[in-house]
Formats: sequence, C-alpha cells, structure tokens
Amino acid sequence: MNRIQVARRTLGIAAVGLTIVLGAASPSAAQAFISPFVGFNFGGDAGCPQVSGCENKNLNLGVAVGSLGSVIGTELEFGYARDFFGDTPGVSSSVLTLMGNVMLAPRFGPVQPYALAGIGLIKTNVELTVTDLLESDNSHFGWDVGGGAIVFFGQHIGVRGDIRYFHAFQDLNVLVGVLGDGTKLDFGRASASVVFRF
Repeated sequence: MNRIQVARRTLGIAAVGLTIVLGAASPSAAQAFISPFVGFNFGGDAGCPQVSGCENKNLNLGVAVGSLGSVIGTELEFGYARDFFGDTPGVSSSVLTLMGNVMLAPRFGPVQPYALAGIGLIKTNVELTVTDLLESDNSHFGWDVGGGAIVFFGQHIGVRGDIRYFHAFQDLNVLVGVLGDGTKLDFGRASASVVFRF
C-alpha cells in the first residue's frame, strides 16, 4: 500500500470517527470541546523507559475534539510524536495515533474526572537517515485506555491532565537489527492541555 492509499484510508477513518464522536451524545445534554495538548511518551517501546528520571523525553503534540455530558463523553484524538524510539544516531522515527474514545466523565461542579477507552489507528515510521535506503512503515489498528481530570474556569475554558496507555493489535515490523521486530507496539503517554468548551 503506497502513501497516498494510506493517507486516504486515514482520512476515511477520521471522517467516520468524527461523525460518531459528534453524533454520540444528545445535543441538549452535551457540550462540544476542542483540546490541543502537549505531552511525552514513556514505558513499553518508547524512548523513555519510565515516566520519571528520563533524560530523553521527546515532546508529542496533538488535539482532541468531542463532546462532554454530565456523565458520558466521546472524543476523537490525534497525536504525533517525533523520535519516538529515542535519539538513535542515523535513525529517524515517528508515531502517529488516531483514536476514537468513549469517556466515563461524571461532573462535580467545575471538576470533571474521567476514564476512557477506545480503538483507532497507530502508524509508525522508521528510517535509516544515513543511507536513506531502508524505511519501514506500519499502519495498524490498536486500542487505548486512560484517565485524567478536567478543571473548568468558567463556562468555556479549562485545563486537563491525562495519562493513557496505547497498544497495537498486530505485530510491529521495523528494521531488524535496529529496533527489533515482531512485537506489538505499546507505550504510555502523559499530557497536559487546554480545553475550550462551546
């Protein structure tokens, strides 16, 4: 499958996911939100083996859109991480995630803690930049679980802290001898974001 076909498939999944997310909650009971985030990956196959004490933290960026009711919410989240496998000389890597999630999010005044779970797409790219000859792309379905809390300051703005765990359904095939081969990609992510509710 070439890159154009992968891009078309990704856009198709995003369109279906966005339709489900925005249509899942009753308009009278839920409010839409958009939440850009910044974070870093840790554990599993990430370049940082644990959440603390890691000098090799590489930021990732993304955005979530969805709707929140008084108990249930939904979201579609896109995230991108460069140098996912760490700063390895001569190797460039990235991971892209696109997940549709259902949220259990009871509201307690301005605070809304939540737990979530969902499925979506996990895409990895690894290439040897020294030779520019070897490259590995993987687009697989995966799942995520996590939780956090949103604190609102007034009607339309808040802040959010979040920790999630991602896991691919299928084996990851990367450049053998560089990062390993035949394992299911998994990692955690900690992030912070601003939430705009409307």
